[in-house]
Amino acid sequence: MAFSINDPQDDELLSEINMIPLIDVMLVLLIVFLITIPVMQHAVPVQLPKAAAQPQAPALEAIRLTIDADGRYLWNDTPVSDAELAARLAEAAAREPQPPLQLHGDRAVRYERVAQALAAAQRAGLHSMGIVTEQP
Repeated sequence: MAFSINDPQDDELLSEINMIPLIDVMLVLLIVFLITIPVMQHAVPVQLPKAAAQPQAPALEAIRLTIDADGRYLWNDTPVSDAELAARLAEAAAREPQPPLQLHGDRAVRYERVAQALAAAQRAGLHSMGIVTEQP
């Protein structure tokens, strides 16, 4: 705001910063901070009970069944035949708890080979199966 001096002949304006609104805002912020800081730092002291727990069993390592571009099966990076694959799937299904089966299929392989592997896993009794893909 600009105010003039009491002299009516003088048309000069006084340019001063009005500090009252700034002080009002600063006082409001100070009050807000004074109220909220104790609430943020307030903690309820609790004495937690002590208990002994059994360690959890380690997570099962997943079985990696890979089907390469030629349609060959690899059980954890070891080549296996169709008959040996069925035997290993049955052995894995008999374990308790069953390990999960991760199917890594090459994009060039015929879907028939992937479907055969999934059907063999289902016949063997595996319940946890997944097809691994890459993000685009």
